[in-house]
Amino acid sequence: MHHRIRRDERSDYARTAGALGGCVEAVSIQHEFGIWGGSDGGYVLDFVEALDIPAVTTLHTVLAEPTAGQRAILTELIAQSERLVVMSRSAATLLATAYDIDDEKIDIIPHGVPDLPLVEPVSVKAGLGVDGREVILSFGLLGPGKGLELALDALPAVVAEHPTVCYVIVGATHPDLVRREGEAYRSRLVAQVQALGMEDHVRFVDRFVGRVELTRWLEAADVFVTPYPKLDQIVSGTLSYAMAAGRAVVSTPYTYAKELLADGRGMLVPPGSPEGLATALNDILGDHELRAALGRRAYAHSRSMVWSAVSREYRAVFDGVSAGSSVARRSGSFAAVGA
Repeated sequence: MHHRIRRDERSDYARTAGALGGCVEAVSIQHEFGIWGGSDGGYVLDFVEALDIPAVTTLHTVLAEPTAGQRAILTELIAQSERLVVMSRSAATLLATAYDIDDEKIDIIPHGVPDLPLVEPVSVKAGLGVDGREVILSFGLLGPGKGLELALDALPAVVAEHPTVCYVIVGATHPDLVRREGEAYRSRLVAQVQALGMEDHVRFVDRFVGRVELTRWLEAADVFVTPYPKLDQIVSGTLSYAMAAGRAVVSTPYTYAKELLADGRGMLVPPGSPEGLATALNDILGDHELRAALGRRAYAHSRSMVWSAVSREYRAVFDGVSAGSSVARRSGSFAAVGA
């Protein structure tokens, strides 16, 4: 069975929801405001209201201070959902406190990650053209929310202590940003690199990379950095993936990073401080034992996040929903919508 919801075709939502009845026992809704059509992604309500089977909604964003429209949509979506899944304890707490949701309705299931081996970066670098370099990595869709400007501002102080450093930025510009302004944002980053005189120390891989190539970049990295400026971010797939590769991580203290990097699993730096970021990067690059210890602790924590473990947790949720109880049933089928 295959059905397609075109983002901006409102009639697709109710039509697809109606077609699912009798075919599947439950629906998985992946919710992020920007991926659904309508103002603030409001068309998702057309879909969920037309369902005659239970929905389990995974919330990728829970805003502490939503607009009135965002709050109204999320509140209704929550009311229409049989269960809610969030990927961090902080997100569950926010749902309970800011949205008055009974925590009995909420399941915490971590962001899924691939089951990667723990390898030494030096074994991978030559194949990527960074042999002999100390590699700092960021990846993901490019946009102002990633804080890459902060990492670039920190780079000269890092290069002063580690002249072989190469900061690799992997990923295409976010398509919504491209639609609004083309590649103007990437051009601003390139101009910043040039103004700092860091052309020999920054490499842009300016395209979407597949799973195999992304894995190679993660394994080649000595340090992974997420310098996000918005501190209320409750999930980061890039941070999760870096931990799955056993990389030492330096991050600003956004909500998800504080939770995942606690207990010595990474290093947090003050937001908006290139000096603080440079100090942390230099400390890790200059101390192999520290770098290895951070990576090992991150890797060990990520074992509960590998896809096989996450899928078992989701399966238990869906079995309980389809059975109408918390007792898991090993049969039935489920449909997923959203991305």
